[in-house]
Amino acid sequence: MAKFIPRLFTVSEPAEAAVDETDSALPLTSGVAVRTGRHAARANAVTATAEAVAEAEAESVATGGIDAIAAVEARLRASAPVVTGVVPADASVTTGSTPAQTTLRADVPAHPSAPIPVLGDGVGASIRNTVGDSDLEVFPVSLGTSVFGWTAESAASEAILNRYADFGGNFIDTADSYSGGRSEHIIGRWMSRRRNRDDMVVATKIGRHPDSPGLGPVNMVRAVEASLERLDTDHIDLLYFHDDDDSVRLEDALGTAQWLIETGKVRYLGVSNFTPERLIEARILAAAGYPRFEAIETHYSLLTRERYEGGLQLVAQGQGLGVMPYYALENGFLTGKYRSRADFADRLRSAKAAEHLGRRGLRVLKALDQVALDIGVSVTTIAIAWLQHRPGVAAPVVSASRPEQVDAIVQSAGVQLTRTQVLDLERASRN
Repeated sequence: MAKFIPRLFTVSEPAEAAVDETDSALPLTSGVAVRTGRHAARANAVTATAEAVAEAEAESVATGGIDAIAAVEARLRASAPVVTGVVPADASVTTGSTPAQTTLRADVPAHPSAPIPVLGDGVGASIRNTVGDSDLEVFPVSLGTSVFGWTAESAASEAILNRYADFGGNFIDTADSYSGGRSEHIIGRWMSRRRNRDDMVVATKIGRHPDSPGLGPVNMVRAVEASLERLDTDHIDLLYFHDDDDSVRLEDALGTAQWLIETGKVRYLGVSNFTPERLIEARILAAAGYPRFEAIETHYSLLTRERYEGGLQLVAQGQGLGVMPYYALENGFLTGKYRSRADFADRLRSAKAAEHLGRRGLRVLKALDQVALDIGVSVTTIAIAWLQHRPGVAAPVVSASRPEQVDAIVQSAGVQLTRTQVLDLERASRN
């Protein structure tokens, strides 16, 4: 006879053999490496919950009844902690045309699957993930800045940066080619004004700027020097090779990167759009003394899974790389903003989002709608939270074109999806 175990908490559910999931894919901390301060009460409650559910399971097996489990359930509910750090009652986030209101209250015991409040001045500063084997500690969502100097002008860009930093975010992603370098310039000016360079982890990419294309030694040094000047800093925390460069031997590019690290201009290396084979080659070179990669950026979302899941995921996990998915919201489609052809304006970003408007895309949105409704957050938040539950993901890269959009992005760090919710989203996203 199958054992009856109530679906109370995500930690009590066994993995299902039909899905390529492990417990590490659904960590108790939802992809968050550190929970301290106001998060400690819930972390302790989840630990106690795991022990109590295990006790209930043992008693159920011994007695063959459900009464023991019901008793434990009642005891857990009676001892549930009260969360005191909550989102202000008037806080709202934008999900397409309908704002989602956060309903957490300090006087109501919080269920462990409820979102942990991260909105508020500096609240998210206690939530950090480690990038690879480096000492970089980053917020679980990286602020993408590809729109800075493009669809978001300087004032709007700085307002976005302020909102992200005020919530405790510290991980900024840019590239020397974004808006011809304007993105880096805006970030550098903002850090100088706020005098917060030491609080930020700055990642930039080289290889696509027209003045210094590719990964040749001379162009790499020129590109880094130019980025340092635009960012108004003396070092780059995480330098990505924006693309693989077949015209340059990988050992030559890594040799140049070694010099940049030794001179203090770069701290750690990452790659973007590399194949599993090249990652393996890079690790062999690292064993010979060349610097190793600590992170990889790749296109990955609920609607684009095949590029990462498979060989690239196996290699990235095997090498311990921090995975940074980009296009996490598929140019806005996974925010729920686009539901019909009438929702698309004649713009580049909406044109890209329109590619997903079909049976599969609408099926994914329906699943996101349901999970968002169950938890009480936005569709945007759930789409990002799903990525944060994936193995090896350190921080999805998500951009905002308006300051108010940052709220939904940041809130994903506090969402704990149940296994059922994760499976529902993955079923909806299958081709």
